[in-house]
Amino acid sequence: MPVSAELLEHAKRSISADRLKKPANCGVCNAETLSADDEPLCWVCRRLKISAWREIEQQAPVQE
Repeated sequence: MPVSAELLEHAKRSISADRLKKPANCGVCNAETLSADDEPLCWVCRRLKISAWREIEQQAPVQE
C-alpha cells in the first residue's frame, strides 16, 4: 500500500532538527553527546554534575 505524498511530507516536517544534528563531544570526558546546550555534557557527566549540586545544597552552611 503506497503512502500518500501529503502524509509523507507531514512526516518529514515533524522530524525535529535536533534529531538531525551530528553528535558533539562532551566537554569533560570527550564522549559523544547530542546535547546542544552551551555546556555540552554526556549523560554521565550531566548526572555527576547534578549529584554534585545536590551534595553542595545539602551541606550545612558555615556560621561564623
